[in-house]
Amino acid sequence: MIEFLASQGWNKDIATFAAILLGVVACASFGLIWVIFGIWLERKVAGRIQDRPGPNRTGPYGLFQTFADIGKLLTKEDITPEGADRHVYNIAPILAVAAVIMIFAVMPFSKELIGADLNIGVVYVAAVGGLATLAILLAGWGSNNKYALLGAFRVVAALISYEVPMVLTLLIPVILAGSMSMQDIVHGQNIMYALVVPITALVFFISSLAEVGRSPFDLLEAESEIIAGFNIEYSGMKFAMFYAGEFIHAFVICMLTAVLFLGGWRGPGADLPGIAGALIGFGYLFIKTNIVYFFAMLVRSTVPRLRIDHMMAFNWKFLVPLSMINVVAVAVVSRIFAPNYAWAQSAYNTALEATNLDPNLVNRLLNRVVVFVYDVFSPNAIAEFPRFIVLLLINIFLVVLLQRILRRYVGLEQRKTRDVPMSQPVDVSEAPVASDGVAAATAGR
Repeated sequence: MIEFLASQGWNKDIATFAAILLGVVACASFGLIWVIFGIWLERKVAGRIQDRPGPNRTGPYGLFQTFADIGKLLTKEDITPEGADRHVYNIAPILAVAAVIMIFAVMPFSKELIGADLNIGVVYVAAVGGLATLAILLAGWGSNNKYALLGAFRVVAALISYEVPMVLTLLIPVILAGSMSMQDIVHGQNIMYALVVPITALVFFISSLAEVGRSPFDLLEAESEIIAGFNIEYSGMKFAMFYAGEFIHAFVICMLTAVLFLGGWRGPGADLPGIAGALIGFGYLFIKTNIVYFFAMLVRSTVPRLRIDHMMAFNWKFLVPLSMINVVAVAVVSRIFAPNYAWAQSAYNTALEATNLDPNLVNRLLNRVVVFVYDVFSPNAIAEFPRFIVLLLINIFLVVLLQRILRRYVGLEQRKTRDVPMSQPVDVSEAPVASDGVAAATAGR
């Protein structure tokens, strides 16, 4: 973009500023426009899963239902509770949306389309993602409401706890790619990391859902326990900003999963130069993101809410130890089976030359088979194949081990439930009656 504007006669500094400003506006607009479509999509998918039509009255296929909701929220009265900390109360919904949109700054949409290719992009994602949790905490604190504050405390207990396994799983792509840059992680996925370390991808997805606070981890706004949670005192567009922030955050974690574990924008034709490669790469990323987002919608529509103690036990007794073991295993294997890209490229060049120069027919055929395999999988993927096999075997072993541990844990919990003595009902008709007509047992109590 900068080169294009400079070629049109723009000053280089002005061209740089205009390109950055255009990128910021595009990223922010993309997230906010997605909310309009994403809310409708999630309602329709949830309706189909739960055997109901979903939105179907407002516009064709209910497409205008979200616009009707926006109009309703715009006309609602903006109420600020008496005694609320106005500055904290009003900045919380803005921070909830801004913190999520800021993640798009380091998201590689294609080979050349990225806002800022930071060499610490993964650290940036972890740090900025935590600001959304801070926004919820500020909302509960500034509302001057006990139930809102209780919802904020649940954020501290639950969401921050689930950031521990999430950060540990973020280390895995960094170790495998040898870089913390989001673009370098995409380039390093000659084999998708979801195939190399599937347990890591699953733990990252689960912990990210918990950080967003979506079902079944939506204890921070458990209606049956603390009414509406941290946002009970918000109305109108302030409430809408929290609602939009949740949907954008859910989409962002699905995009992060696609970038970190599904190859991001990589695919046939995505390496083409110019606008063609950018559009193809963005298309691959968008398709992969929506595949992950479908599973997020499926979980939200089918899995019931967890109890708070079960939620915390699942994190500290299961996800955190699993993530720590996984990090150690990947670090050791990556050190021992480090890919030798130079050797793989040299073997490919040798086989390519031998297909024409070797006088032996059998050797020429074998070399052509080798060249064909290299052309299909690329030399870099062949170099990573030993590491891929070892890590996949370790993940299969961990799955079998975890299955046995979970079965034993469930058996122990069921045994504890069976061993609890059942309370026997008291027959008050046989209880002695006091002189004033009240049962003696009641009087003694």
